[in-house]
Formats: sequence, structure tokens, C-alpha cells
Amino acid sequence: MVQVYNKALNETINVDRFIGKIEGSQSGPTIIFFAGIHGNETAGVFALHQVFNSIDKGDIRGSVYGIAGNLSALNKGQRFLYDDLNRIWTEKNIQRLHQSDQLNPDEKELLEIHKILKDILNKGQAPFYFIDLHTTSSQTLPFVTINDALINRKFSRQFPVPIVLGIEEYLDGPLLSYLNTKGYVSIGFESGQHDMKNAITNGEAFIYLSLVHSGSIKKASLPDYDRYFNLLKQDAKEIKEVFEIIYLYQLSNGEDFRMKPDFKSFQLIKKGTLLAQRNGKDVVAPKDAKIFMPLYQNRGREGFFLIKKISPFFLRLSAILRRTKADNLLAILPGISWQDEQKNGLQVDLKIARFMAKPIFHLLGYRNKQLDRTHLRLNNRERNSKIDAYRNLPWYKGQSN
Repeated sequence: MVQVYNKALNETINVDRFIGKIEGSQSGPTIIFFAGIHGNETAGVFALHQVFNSIDKGDIRGSVYGIAGNLSALNKGQRFLYDDLNRIWTEKNIQRLHQSDQLNPDEKELLEIHKILKDILNKGQAPFYFIDLHTTSSQTLPFVTINDALINRKFSRQFPVPIVLGIEEYLDGPLLSYLNTKGYVSIGFESGQHDMKNAITNGEAFIYLSLVHSGSIKKASLPDYDRYFNLLKQDAKEIKEVFEIIYLYQLSNGEDFRMKPDFKSFQLIKKGTLLAQRNGKDVVAPKDAKIFMPLYQNRGREGFFLIKKISPFFLRLSAILRRTKADNLLAILPGISWQDEQKNGLQVDLKIARFMAKPIFHLLGYRNKQLDRTHLRLNNRERNSKIDAYRNLPWYKGQSN
């Protein structure tokens, strides 16, 4: 058990790995909330602590878990101690850690959480939902981040906040990307700025709405449903559009990077706008776009992202193409082949297939990772998705609860 301090409330609470755990008396889904994967993001921990202390356990169907992430870092109020716990969730790295006898504190945290996840997946009842609660160093609207799979899109649309997809193309090793490779609904919720009170209240609202939309609690059993829904709707300024990440300004360790003050996520900026100083040199916006998660803390390797709105037409088109598995046609084109017999991804020879535009791959559900100068590896979340576990649920069929 560790002490976790929240600056906005000026309060300290004691938490263990399980912030809360409820086994309902009726059958239902298994929903797993994470908070504090980054140790300086305590709002989610406090939100889960409040919900588990307030909820009527008799209303729960299935199982609900609240898991604290990096306990060592939470105790110190630091993003991480040695390694960012939200950047080391790859199969290769997990296998390496299981075989190592020299682990730093962040790696030990990963192995403890990994064991818990395996136990829950082995013993729990489908469908599974994974929700990771975060906050940002900049001012922001509350928003959802997802890996681009249809089950994530459909579940996320139940919430009155903007959705940002495609982050897996720019980051290696986030927890949610690892869970998405297993085929489950996995979404992130950024509730606000680290040390603002509304980051906690938004987190509580999102937790309650998640319990309703997943089927863990009947809507009729949550009298404050409309209040929570309207709270998020108001804080998100009634923005519900879907955005896509189109650019990341990447940093290296040891650099002196300083954002110019007062930039906010979803703020429109013009090409050439002075955004930051990097090692004493100006950093300007490379294009017209909305800025996203500008970095206002000492740790982190993502200086800022740029995002753009996705047309509803293209969202509908991509859903049709994915449901009909139109990507089967790609593998017959020159320079494109399946990575394996299971057809979980494509390998693209850029010397031959460079005419294939990135948006085409995105429409079909592929996000790219560079293998080397001449080849891309493209992963498709749709082929891993356990759609059958969600297909008949109201949110998947577009029905209201």
C-alpha cells in the first residue's frame, strides 16, 4: 500500500494495487479500469477510489476492477522512475522481463500487472472492457483515445466527448495497444489537466457512464446518469467529432524542450506558428491543424501532436470496407504480402508499393510501423478483434441503453 497525493484536492489517500474490486451476484461483463499508469497522474486514482466507496455493490452485474498502475511512481508523484510504464508493453519486452533477474521498479510493476491481467482473463467472464484513465500536462477538453478498431470506435461513441484515433501509429508500447492486440475493447480517457479538480469529477463521470454502457449497471440504477453525461458534454464543449493524429514532434532523452505557454489541446494553429524552443532553437507548426497534448512537464518524449477531423463519410466507408474484409485485395498487389498465415498484418516493400497512400491503409484498418528504410509493417486491429463477444450488445448495434 502506498500514499497518493492529489494537488487539486490537497488530499492524500492510501491505495493498494486494487483500488477496488467487485464481484457481482449476477452474471455480466468484466470491466477493468486502470489509473496512475503514470505516477504524476493521480486524478484517475482518486476518481476510482471515490466510485468504489460510493457505488452500491448490489447493482453490479459481472465484475469490476480498479487497478493502480505504477505504485512506486505514484508514491513519489513522478511520471515514472526509470522507464515509462506506458511505453514498455510489447510482447518482445514482456518476454524479456519474464526471463530477467535484474528488473528496475517500473519493470517490476509491469510484471505484477501482467500477472493480474492474465488471471482476470483466465477467470473472468466475457465480454471484457479495458479503460485506462489519464490526465495531460496541458489544458484540454476531456477526450477518448483509441487504437483504430471498430469495436473501440462503436463503444467510444457512447460518450459525449471527442475521440482521437491512430495514436498506436506513433507510440511504441502503450498498455492499451498491447490489450488491443488481444482483441478486446480498450480505450483511454483523458479527463483534464493533471492538477485540476475537474479532472477528478470528469473521471468519476466517465467511470459511471462506462459501467452503464458496458452493462455492468442498469441505467435505471444510476439516478445521476444524466448529470454525469451532461457534465462531460459541457466540459467537452459539445464536441463529439472523431479526430486522427497526423503528426508527432518526437523528442530524445536529455533535450531541452520548452513549449510556449498557454497552448491547449484541440486549439487550432496555423502553419508557421511558434510553438516551442528545442535546445534553444525555434519549433514552428509544420501545417495548419489542431494541436494535441502539448508537453508541459519535464518527462515525456512527445513534444506535441497535430490532429485533424475525420469526415463522417470516411468513417462509414472504412467500416464497410473492414466488415467486408476488402483488405484481402491488397495482398495481391505488387510489393505487398501477409506477415503470417493468420493474416494479422501486411508487409509493404516501399520501393514497389510507394504509390499506396497512407489514407488507403487507414481506411482498411492498418496502421504502419517502419521496419527499416525500405519496408513497412502494417498491423490490422480488426482481424484480432473478438467481435463475436460484442456483436449483440446494444452499443455495438447502435441501440440506446
